[in-house]
Amino acid sequence: MDLNLMWKKKKSFNNNFLREKFSTYATCCRYGISLSHGILELHSKDVLVLNLKPSNVLLSTKDQALLGDLGIPFLLRGVPIPNTDIIQRLGTPNYMAPEQWQPEVRGPISFETDSWGFGCCVVEMLTGVPPWHGKSVDEIFHSVVRKQEKPCIPSGLPPLIENALFGCFEYDLRSRPLMTDILNVFQSSLQGVNNDWHAIGGSKVLNKSSATGHTEWFLSKDHLQVNDLVRSRKPLNSCKSDNMNIPEGRIVGLERETEKDAFVLVRVRGIHDPVRVCASTLERVSFGLAAGDWIRLKEAEKKHSPVGILHSIDRVGNVAVAFIGVETLWKGNSSQFQMAESFCVGQFVRIKASVLRPRFEWPRKKGGVWATGRIWWVLPNGCLMVKFPGILTFKEDCDTHMADPAEVEAVNFSTCPGMVKKYQHLEDFHWSVRPVLMAFGLFTAMKLGIAFGKKVGRSKVKKPQGNLVYCESQHTAESQNANNPAWIPPPVKNILFRDGVGTV
Repeated sequence: MDLNLMWKKKKSFNNNFLREKFSTYATCCRYGISLSHGILELHSKDVLVLNLKPSNVLLSTKDQALLGDLGIPFLLRGVPIPNTDIIQRLGTPNYMAPEQWQPEVRGPISFETDSWGFGCCVVEMLTGVPPWHGKSVDEIFHSVVRKQEKPCIPSGLPPLIENALFGCFEYDLRSRPLMTDILNVFQSSLQGVNNDWHAIGGSKVLNKSSATGHTEWFLSKDHLQVNDLVRSRKPLNSCKSDNMNIPEGRIVGLERETEKDAFVLVRVRGIHDPVRVCASTLERVSFGLAAGDWIRLKEAEKKHSPVGILHSIDRVGNVAVAFIGVETLWKGNSSQFQMAESFCVGQFVRIKASVLRPRFEWPRKKGGVWATGRIWWVLPNGCLMVKFPGILTFKEDCDTHMADPAEVEAVNFSTCPGMVKKYQHLEDFHWSVRPVLMAFGLFTAMKLGIAFGKKVGRSKVKKPQGNLVYCESQHTAESQNANNPAWIPPPVKNILFRDGVGTV
C-alpha cells in the first residue's frame, strides 16, 4: 500500500479520534457548567445537596443539565441533623465524601462536601462507570475513609479539569475547591476547547500544593485586602511555623498582576520599608485568630467537644468552627472563644489522668495506666487519629484510634520526670524497643559471662604449679627444722595466735 495513503488514513483516524474526544470534553464542560449553576443556587440559600449522582441529574429539551432530587432539601447549613442515619440513607456510598460517613466524628459536612459528589459525577460522565464500581459498601468505606483513596480519574484530560478533579477528591474538605472555583474552571476549559481543541491533552497537570502543604484551592479562599492584619502561614497540620518571616504585619499595598502569584506589601513593626511578600505565604488575622487555629469555647457544652478548629473568620469577628459531635459548622462570634493547645502530626499524646471515661475507646497499659500514642492525622474538626507503635497489633483496624483534643495531653521527654518515665516513653516509639533492649542486655551478660569464665579458667591452670612449689619449699623447711620443736607452720601460727600475738 502507498505510504502516502497509509499516512492519510492514519491522520484521518487521529482526527476522528480527536473530534470524538473534543465532543466528549465539550459536552462534559457544558453539563458541568449547568450543574455548577444549580448547586451554587442552592448553596446561596445555605442548602447542601449531599446526594449528587448522575441519576439525580435531568436533561432539559435544550440539552441543559438540571439538578433534581436534592436528597436533603430541608437541611440548612448550621442546623444539627436529628439523625445521622439520614445521610447514610439519602447518600449513595459510591458518591459520598469521607466526612459523610460519620459527620459527627469525621465532619463537618459543608459546601466542599458537594464538591466531592460533583467530581464523582464528572468521572462517571467521562468513563461511563460509577466510582468504586463492583465494591461493596464496606469496601468503599475502607477505601475512602480508612485508606484515604481517591476515585480513578481518566488520563488525558484538559489540565484545568484534571487539576479541579484532583482537588475535588482531597481527603481534607478544606483543601477542596468551592463550586465557584469549579464553575470558573469549566467555563475556562470549554472556551479553551472551542478555541484550540487539538491541544487539549498536551499539557501537564497544575501544581496541587504549595510549599506549606496547602492546595491552591485552600489558599484561594483567603482574599487579602489593604489594612488586613496578616502573619506567615503555618504548614499544614503543624503546631507552629518553621519560618515566621512575618510574625505580624499590616497590608499596605496589593500587586495583582497575576491572581495566582499575587504579591502584597506588608508593614512590619521594626522595619522601615514595607516588605514585598507572596500572598499565598500569608494568612489573615482577625481579633487574634486565623483560619486553622485551635480554639476552645469559654462556656463548654456537653453535646460536643469544647475544643475545635477554626475554619473561617470574617473581618467583623463572625466565625465558623468545626467540633467533634457537631455534624455541620458551628456559627458564632470570636468573643466566645479563647486559644487552645494545638496538636500536630507526629506528636505523642495520652488521655489526661483526670479523664475517667474518654469519648472514644483508648487502650491501657499493664497496671491500668493510659497508653501513649502518636498522631498520624488530624481531621478538619480536630479529631485526632492516633496510632500506637508501642503496642504490637495484628489487625490494621485495631491499630488506629480516635481522640478528643480536649481529653488528651502532649507527651515528650521533657514532660517525663525521672529516668523510668523517660524509658517508658522510649517504649512508646515502637513495640520492638523493649525486646531489642532485652536482647542487648542478654547479649551483654553472655559476653561478660564468657569473658569472666575464660579468666577464671586461666587462673585455675596456673594455680597447681604454685601449690607444687609451695609444697616443695614447705617440705624442705620441715626437713631443716625437724629438730626445732618451737617451729609451727606460718598458716597454723596465724590461725592460732593471729598477727601481733607472741608465742609462749
